[in-house]
Amino acid sequence: MAPKLGVIAGAGPLPGRVIAACRAAGRPFFVLCLEGFTDEKVVGDAPHAWIRLGAGGKGLELLRRAGAEELVLIGPVRRPTLAALRPDAYTARKVAQIGFAALGDDGILKAIDNGLEAEGFRVVGVDSILDDLIAPEGVYTKRAPDAVARTDIERGVAIARGIGALDVGQAAVVQQGVVLGVEAAEGTDALLARCGALRLEGPGGVLVKVRKPNQQRRIDLPTIGTRTIENAAAAGLAGVAVQAGAVLVVDRDLVVEAADRTRLFIVGVPVAENGAA
Repeated sequence: MAPKLGVIAGAGPLPGRVIAACRAAGRPFFVLCLEGFTDEKVVGDAPHAWIRLGAGGKGLELLRRAGAEELVLIGPVRRPTLAALRPDAYTARKVAQIGFAALGDDGILKAIDNGLEAEGFRVVGVDSILDDLIAPEGVYTKRAPDAVARTDIERGVAIARGIGALDVGQAAVVQQGVVLGVEAAEGTDALLARCGALRLEGPGGVLVKVRKPNQQRRIDLPTIGTRTIENAAAAGLAGVAVQAGAVLVVDRDLVVEAADRTRLFIVGVPVAENGAA
């Protein structure tokens, strides 16, 4: 039998998918819910406990008491200010070690990953549990990107990889070679809302989403879902391109259905280590 899985659950539906996969496989699991982030309806009657984000010491105690051996961190968690974090003694010590103010999201996630491993847990990626979420290469939709869109995708990959290398964001919107916007702390939905007002006349643009060059693969892979497609359509874009093998596509059938309904394309593109699409 697979070792007991501790699910550290952020926001959104993905923790529920992990719970369902564990139940289907008969795998023992325990959910550590984060106040203000985890949706209690997603957790339902699964074995779980609640902590506030800054209570890292209590969280470790609960995971050990539950017998968790492997851990998966799944679902977005908005980075708090240090004042809002209200760290307990364990978390305060870790914050002091990593330098909270000096690190971007990638640095903090790497420190969390390393810290959990140092505590005796094995951190695994959600793709090892839900392998059907990983974006495959190729066109998913009835509509395919044309030559203009292909050029925009290439530029978008370069831009998104560039900001990713600086630990800023994971996405860019490009139309006819013009960068309408890049993702930062606001997230993809807000990026799309902003770019809708900047859209140019002529062929629609492309949302390009990739993994940051130094991003922890086991934690916080970029994600798209039906809301991404709806917001891209509302912004007047022509389609969405994601890095094949490095982006999660939640409910792929529904995502493709939404794209076909709004006449958008979705394509998974390979991205080389040097950032070329």
